[in-house]
Amino acid sequence: MNIDFDKIANYLVELATTTGLKLLGAIVLVIAGMKAIKWLRKWIRTSEKLNKIDDSLRSFMISFSSVVLYIVLFITVAVILGIPTTSFITMLASCGVAIGLALQGSLSNFAGGIMILIFKPFKVGDYIEAAGESGTVTEISVVYTELLTVDNKKITIPNGTITNSVIENYSAEKIRRVDFEFNTAYDCDIEKVKRIITEVLESHPKALKNPEIFVRLSAHNESALTYTARVWCKTGDYWDVNFDIIESVKKAFDENGITIPFSTVTVLSADK
Repeated sequence: MNIDFDKIANYLVELATTTGLKLLGAIVLVIAGMKAIKWLRKWIRTSEKLNKIDDSLRSFMISFSSVVLYIVLFITVAVILGIPTTSFITMLASCGVAIGLALQGSLSNFAGGIMILIFKPFKVGDYIEAAGESGTVTEISVVYTELLTVDNKKITIPNGTITNSVIENYSAEKIRRVDFEFNTAYDCDIEKVKRIITEVLESHPKALKNPEIFVRLSAHNESALTYTARVWCKTGDYWDVNFDIIESVKKAFDENGITIPFSTVTVLSADK
């Protein structure tokens, strides 16, 4: 049997050329596509034309568009490599059910992300407490919400978990009420104590005069009288007002002879 080496060589050259061009085209498309997706993410994040869009929606758009574009890129590369479109789509449809069952949690998180954007229980920049964690919202993605804690730790919480939990949004309103409790000895004059606390609250530059400051005797404990004080401030000033008032009231008590009782233990010994 005679073997036509020329035909075999020509076939291999043609195959290598065709396959090589397809492979080269696919590689170029992957590189260009990934750079384009990266550029689009950066443009959505920094574009002045999108400044009017809420930061939470912008964060979600970045995450969602990235997922969609990567899927489109993957399908396009498969088509360039010669994978039949019909067979490819049929394969994706067949795998869709299995993938959907395997990713039930992720789909729940995706739905949670949509609910967060629609109902807006919080937005990027808000300080919240949810699912047992607390921090400032830095990103709302397709599947997760990221929080930054006061000690600079990043916490990632699934959106489904957040939407199924109680959410406390400390930044939702422009002003907040700061509550205090102060204890004094029983022999301290009630009106004097109330006046001292009121003066401290009124003198703080970040304390609001409206709503009105509240100071009243609220409890008779075993070894002390408890006074409840309430003052309003801007949400961003909450912790400054809280710590300043605690320190200032202690100094004012000391200057005016108001004693703060502390627990004592009496130990009795019996001679044998």
